[in-house]
Amino acid sequence: MIGIPIGLLTANAVEWVFHKHVLHGLGRNRDSFWAFHWHDHHRSVRKNGFLDEDYRQPPLTWNAQTKEVAALVAGAAAVTPLLPVAPFFVGTLYYCAWNYYRVHRKSHLDPQWAREHLPWHYDHHMGRNPNANWCVTRPWFDNLMGTREPMESRQPAS
Repeated sequence: MIGIPIGLLTANAVEWVFHKHVLHGLGRNRDSFWAFHWHDHHRSVRKNGFLDEDYRQPPLTWNAQTKEVAALVAGAAAVTPLLPVAPFFVGTLYYCAWNYYRVHRKSHLDPQWAREHLPWHYDHHMGRNPNANWCVTRPWFDNLMGTREPMESRQPAS
């Protein structure tokens, strides 16, 4: 059962690394598969006050949402060989992939919900610095890595 907390920490670390280095690193190149994140998702969210209309479509059309699902499924498939030796770890990673999609989708369909429940993700898109606040589901690795930057309106008064 130690696989559950290890899985939760691993998923959050992967979320941070993947968002920072793949989605924002490789994704800035328009020719990259990952360009959908920076060039489509971020542009749409900034333009529409955190709303991303792609999430209103079923994930069957080839858009940013579908590519996100494909990456999550590929990640889940990649850890599946570990299932016989680490079932709790792999099961937790499966849960985290599903939860990531669920929470990310909900946040971009209900900006007010996101602002209340995922302020770090809201700050990533709507704050001044899109190169901070890499986590979506929980801010653990942003806090650990020093990349959590609350928007000015959320800063505590000094």
